Amino acid sequence: MQQFVIEGGFPLKGEVTPGGNKNAITKMLPACLLTDEPVILRNVPKISDVLVAIEIMQAIGAEVTWLDEKSVQVHAKNIHTGVVPRDLAQKTRASFVFSGALLGRMKYVQIPAPGGDVIGERRLDTHVIGFRKLGCDVQFDKGVFTMKASKLVGADILLPEASVTATENLVMVAVVSEGTTILRNVASEPHVQDLCNMLVNMGAKIDGIGSNRLTIEGVDRLHGGEARVGADFMEVGSYIGAAVVTGGTIRIKEADPQHLDMTALVFHRLGVTWDVEGNDIIVPPNQQLTIQMDIGGRIPIIKAQPWPGFPPDLMSIALVVATQSAGSVMFHDWMYESRFFFTDKLVRMGARITLCDPHRVLVQGPVAFKGVPNITSPDIRAGMALVLAALAAKGETRISNIGQIDRGYERAEQKLVNMGAQIRRVNLEFETMEYEMVKSDPA
Repeated sequence: MQQFVIEGGFPLKGEVTPGGNKNAITKMLPACLLTDEPVILRNVPKISDVLVAIEIMQAIGAEVTWLDEKSVQVHAKNIHTGVVPRDLAQKTRASFVFSGALLGRMKYVQIPAPGGDVIGERRLDTHVIGFRKLGCDVQFDKGVFTMKASKLVGADILLPEASVTATENLVMVAVVSEGTTILRNVASEPHVQDLCNMLVNMGAKIDGIGSNRLTIEGVDRLHGGEARVGADFMEVGSYIGAAVVTGGTIRIKEADPQHLDMTALVFHRLGVTWDVEGNDIIVPPNQQLTIQMDIGGRIPIIKAQPWPGFPPDLMSIALVVATQSAGSVMFHDWMYESRFFFTDKLVRMGARITLCDPHRVLVQGPVAFKGVPNITSPDIRAGMALVLAALAAKGETRISNIGQIDRGYERAEQKLVNMGAQIRRVNLEFETMEYEMVKSDPA
C-alpha cells in the first residue's frame, strides 16, 4: 500500500500542464474498436483508468501501441471476442462504455456491471432503454449484461436523464446503425464533445455536437483517424484550488479555459479569480476569499448540475476552497448521495462542516487546517480534495488509498513538487521493513 506524506504550509509557485481529460480518453479508447483501421490518439494521460481500458482492449484482440509519452495507436483489426473480462471491468466505471463500442462493432457484448468510485448508486437503466430502442436485446443475470442485435436500426430516443456515459454509449451504437437516430436530453460535457468530434473525424455523421440534441445519420463503416484529448478541466480546477488554499500563484498551461466559464462563476462566489492568457490560466496571489452572500444576506447554494452547469466532480475541490473563505455556503450534490461522506476527514483536520443529509453540507470558513496522521482517500475527487487540505495544513498529513487518486490524476505528486509542494509517495511495506531493521539493530 502507498501513501502520500504531505508537509503543509508551502505556497505553490510555478507552472503546470494538466493531462488529457480522463472522462474523454476512457471513452475515446473504446471508440477505436468501431473500425478495423488504425486510430491515433494524442495527449493521452497515463493514469490507471487508461491502463485498465488498454488491458481490456488487448484482452479482446486489439493492438495498442504507445507511440510516445502521450500518444497511443489502436489497431482493432482482429477483435476475437465480445466478452469483457470481469476482473478488468470491475476496476473502472468507464468499462461499461465498451458495451456501446462492441455492440457497434460486433452486435454482441457480454459485460459485467462496472466498478469505480463509490459515491452513490449510479443506475444503468438509461443505457439499457437506449440500446433496446436501437434494436438490441439486453439481458441481465448474476451481475452480467448480455446484449446482442441481429440488426441495429436508428430511432428517436429521449433519455430519461442527461447521463454522460449513456450518451456516449448510444452515440457509438447509433453512428453505425441503419438510418437516422435522434438523441434528446443528451449530455454535452467537453468529454462528450471530444468523443463525437473523434467519431466525425472517423467518418461518422453527427449534428448538434455541444447541444442536448444530437442527430446521427448511420454509416456502413468508420475509417481510421487521429484525435486529440482535450485538457482535463477537473485537473485544471484542482490545481486552481491548490494554488488558492496555499496562498500561491501558478500558471496552468494548455488549460482550455473555454470550458471553465461556470467554474469561474462558482469560484468567484468563493472569492477566487484568475486571469486567462491565450490557452493558459494564471492564478494570482492574495485572493479575496470572501463568500458572496445571496440577496438579503442569505447563505448561497452551490449546486452540481449537468453541463454547462457546475460539474459534480469539482464539488469536493470547491468545498475545500470554501473552508478557506470567510462566510457560509451550502453545497448540494443531488446526483450522488455519497459525495460528501469524506467531509468527516476534513472535520478532523479542523474544518467547520455540517453534513445536513447525504446530499447537502454547510461549510463555514475560514479555518486553519492541521495535519493528521492518517486519512483515507475514498474516491478520485475526494482524494484530491484531501491533498489540497493537506497542502494548506500546518504539519504533516498522511493520505492512504492513493491508488484512487492515481485513477484520475497523472503524476499528481510530481506536478505539485515542481510547484514547491512538500509531498512524497511512500510504500508502507518498505517503511515498516526499514523500521523493523532499525529497531533490531543493536547499535
